[in-house]
Amino acid sequence: MARFQVRNIEGMRQVCIELEDETARAANGALSNLSGNIAFTPRLPRPGDLFRNIFTKESRVRPYYSGTGSIHLQPSLAGFHVFNVLAEDTWILEPGKYWASEGSVELGFCRDPFFASLWAGDGLFAWKTTLSGAGTAAIRAPGPVEEMQVTNGELKVQGRLVLGRTSGLRFRSVRSARFPRNLISGQTRLRMYEGTGKVLVSWTPYWNEYLHNRMTDGDQIEGSLLE
Repeated sequence: MARFQVRNIEGMRQVCIELEDETARAANGALSNLSGNIAFTPRLPRPGDLFRNIFTKESRVRPYYSGTGSIHLQPSLAGFHVFNVLAEDTWILEPGKYWASEGSVELGFCRDPFFASLWAGDGLFAWKTTLSGAGTAAIRAPGPVEEMQVTNGELKVQGRLVLGRTSGLRFRSVRSARFPRNLISGQTRLRMYEGTGKVLVSWTPYWNEYLHNRMTDGDQIEGSLLE
């Protein structure tokens, strides 16, 4: 099994992957450096993936890393969360959250119902990455992540606190209160997850990520920091 680790250096966080004759995948442009006998193979997307790319910012090219050695992905002021994908679960990640996974984890795509995406502000066609199979995966996160269990119930949140959910939970956008009281509540709509399943939630951001977003209007650092 590939070993995933998140290390914290100078207030930044970075995912490190150790392979022993194994395979891993990562987001497009995520590589910082690698050492050892590792083959780097960006595979061409399928025609259907190219079509979906018209309607979403999700990259369809997730390079493979195969062999034995160490991989260091790009560091970030934000964070990363490493978790186990179980064979009985299918995870649905929010757009842009996928970062890396073992080769045994299968990646797919799905989209939420049209009106749920529209009212939530996600656009008309919100394609999202899915994870299935069994193995380790890493996602981007603005802060520490907590895994919660929802059992035949509801979870309502203000904003994009939920980073991923299992397929047993249905997503909807709902009013915070009955009309017209929702107009004076200061929180007109909430994101709701109902059913039975697990969610990955980040309640608070890392302080340095929060300050960076406040000072730069949310501009993200992309690519190598030392180019």
